[in-house]
Amino acid sequence: MSVMAREVEEDLKSPLIKSEGGFTTDDNQSNVIIDIESNGHHHHQDYNNNRIDEAVVLEVQEERDNNPYEFIGVERLVVPKETTIDPFRNNTPEIGCSLYEWIKMIIVIPIAILRLVGFGICLAIGFVFTKFALFGWKDKKNPMPRWRCRVLAVTRLCSRGILFCFGYHWIRRKGKPAPRDIAPIVVSNHVSYIDPIFYFYELHPTIVASESHDSLPFVGDIIRAMQVIYVNRFSAGSRKNAVNEIKRKASGNRFPRVLLFPEGTTTNGRSLISFQLGAFIPGYPIQPVVVRYPHIHFDQSWGNISLAKLMIRGFLQFHNFMEVEYLPVVYPNQKESASNFAERTGESIASALNVVQTSHSYGDVMLLMKAAEAKQKKASSYMVELARVDNSLNISTLEALDFLDVFLSMNPGPSGRVEIQEFLRVLRLPFCPLSEKIFAFIDVEKYGQITFRQFCHGVALVMKQPLFWRTCELAFGVCDSRGLGYITKQQLSDSIRLAIPDITSEQVDELFKLFDSDSDDKVGKDEFLTCLKKNPLLVALFSLACTGTEVGDRGLVQVV
Repeated sequence: MSVMAREVEEDLKSPLIKSEGGFTTDDNQSNVIIDIESNGHHHHQDYNNNRIDEAVVLEVQEERDNNPYEFIGVERLVVPKETTIDPFRNNTPEIGCSLYEWIKMIIVIPIAILRLVGFGICLAIGFVFTKFALFGWKDKKNPMPRWRCRVLAVTRLCSRGILFCFGYHWIRRKGKPAPRDIAPIVVSNHVSYIDPIFYFYELHPTIVASESHDSLPFVGDIIRAMQVIYVNRFSAGSRKNAVNEIKRKASGNRFPRVLLFPEGTTTNGRSLISFQLGAFIPGYPIQPVVVRYPHIHFDQSWGNISLAKLMIRGFLQFHNFMEVEYLPVVYPNQKESASNFAERTGESIASALNVVQTSHSYGDVMLLMKAAEAKQKKASSYMVELARVDNSLNISTLEALDFLDVFLSMNPGPSGRVEIQEFLRVLRLPFCPLSEKIFAFIDVEKYGQITFRQFCHGVALVMKQPLFWRTCELAFGVCDSRGLGYITKQQLSDSIRLAIPDITSEQVDELFKLFDSDSDDKVGKDEFLTCLKKNPLLVALFSLACTGTEVGDRGLVQVV
């Protein structure tokens, strides 16, 4: 073969683009590219994705291996991003922060004294007439007789006098209340303690209120005169009875219209929180009403401020502004769910207020108050938008409060975050690969610290798994191998050592004390399940004991 022929052959075998500089070639890697022309369109596909696919598979497998709760069907924890909106924050600065407030307070003090006297007179007269209207009235199932309602008209005038004493000399109204037979139910945003006083004067409705309000001085008598529908927030039976009463009283014209504050608590008026469904389940037309309190120096919302301070600051204003807007009636659609009806009504109110509606609920207020009582600097960071968590994980307010108790016992820092050492101390876990995986499961940001939002979502996700309680019962059965109905320290140790082989006797003692609530050196089934309900993350300790004993490699799916 000639030299020229060999050069041509080598040129044909050599790549078009040679590897230079940063370019490298891999002789063992095949690269197939197919370009198919169909109907004038080119379909280009690169089959050199083997390494990418393998990397994805390895990543997924590593994620599963590091997930201590994969054995009960828990996938990777996803925590919604924290909102920057605090719907309960009152923006009124302290008096000492403003020279203007000091000067105004000194000038208004004589007027405030007169207002206080007028407030006391109106309160006393209203109380007497309310007592007279209620005297001897036993039939709470039927509407209040007309003559008693006429007596209450005096109390209603007194309520307007109270508003005047608080500085609401005039109240701007927009729109008109719809007739009772068109919209038997009225819903409103709830900003201040002033709201129900105004509505009592303006509409004299039947109000839905918490049972706790019945024991309040004067307030209890007023709401009884409004033929109140009581509800216990934490009782499903009470909520069901309240819905039935709303339906009964809204169904005819014999009773006054029904007024509800579907948020269930007061906000600062700069956002709307999630609605409870009591007003929307009956399926009657609803008139939304918007209340605003325009202000410059004094935020009148009943947020994170005491009622006494709010009232005192109210007396010390020249004038307080209040606006009430009656919106068009919202009609339910056929076969529409109560949640969709509530969503449409909420959009109407939020649009009129020009605010957003968040997923906060009354439960977040309780979390906020508990965190504040625990002297947490950033108490608002402990709100988790419970309505969203409830919808996705079906967690109750009481369960969230229990989770917060556990989290607060971990001594959060000033930022509201917990270190792994405190996390393990409270759960009585040693520092080991499994405990690191448990902490890493919650620490979705890989920050080395966890927030209550992450903790709450993680614990709820584990506890609300369909297999969780079955796993807890199975774990107890595995530990109680002799069927005595209780677990000894040695039996608990044998089961836990499958997951943590290097655990010491002292560490087992600490874990056993956590389960043994009555300190009788044995753990009954109720104690065992109660401990796991309070600390659901500990179910990971029994993963190998359960899967290895009952169902082998396929996990718990087979035992259900």
